[in-house]
Amino acid sequence: MSRNEPLPQFPSRPERAIAPGPSSSLAVTRGVRVEAHPVYLNEQTDAEGHNHVFGYRILITNQSDQSVQVLGRRWVIIDGDGHRRDVEGDGVVGQQPVIEPGDSFEYASFCPLPTKWGTMEGSYLIEGETGRFWAGIARFYLVAAGE
Repeated sequence: MSRNEPLPQFPSRPERAIAPGPSSSLAVTRGVRVEAHPVYLNEQTDAEGHNHVFGYRILITNQSDQSVQVLGRRWVIIDGDGHRRDVEGDGVVGQQPVIEPGDSFEYASFCPLPTKWGTMEGSYLIEGETGRFWAGIARFYLVAAGE
């Protein structure tokens, strides 16, 4: 599939979404399993509490029978006041990893928020041998320590 072909429709939700922990998430779309595990980064939050920093670890596992490549990402980030921020970009952490059947790709990143809690959800643009699709990232919760 050439990179000039139109993108597939953006799904409203993954095929399956399971919450494995109180703030984590798990979704499976066409054999691509996406787990998200957030953590509050207290040591990186400013002393007045106006900028809360949350880290998160993502594990993408290819449970399909074909190689897949992560081409891009879309995030919807909502803070505790209901303000929404949409983030789009190529690949993940500067890479467009190819994940073979049975293999995984893991990375960590962070998200600053002006409030003590918020949510993140989105999707990854995946290219497989049968075409492109959006693999869902189920909503996960960013919650400051002690909240």
